[in-house]
Amino acid sequence: MTTAPTTGTRWLTDDEQRVWRAYIQTTTLLEDHLDRQLQRDAGMPHLYYGLLVQLSQSPGGQLRMTELAKDAKITRSRLSHAIARLEKNGWVRREDCPTDKRGQNAVLTEEGHAMLRRSAPGHVAAVRQAVFDRLTPEQVRGLGEIMRILAAELQPDGSAADLPWLR
Repeated sequence: MTTAPTTGTRWLTDDEQRVWRAYIQTTTLLEDHLDRQLQRDAGMPHLYYGLLVQLSQSPGGQLRMTELAKDAKITRSRLSHAIARLEKNGWVRREDCPTDKRGQNAVLTEEGHAMLRRSAPGHVAAVRQAVFDRLTPEQVRGLGEIMRILAAELQPDGSAADLPWLR
């Protein structure tokens, strides 16, 4: 077993380590909080809700499966499983892609729209209670700026070979 060399490593300062650990704890707790709320109120995990939202915001309520996986930042296999569950509930259907016979589109059904209309108020309340009600307007702006900076730097370019939605 080889270990990575430690010479030249820029270790986190004590302050950075505290911020990093707080970030990890917060993101884990927030995802769990939203998952539990959506499971309780809508019978679906947060990931599935996000897929329905993506479809609802797409032209014609549909997206190509590869685009949906890319937008959700998940593997095609995980997306296929999620879409199968959403199909079983009648919230989504798959259709062959008219421009590429190898591709499929996920299409939000009327039942899926209705589910979103029923579950969105509770989800928004959970997000507001967990995040925005605890922050000042200035903190919200700062958090948004920080998240945009981090996302822009972490967003892989098209040449990256090991993207989850390509697996």
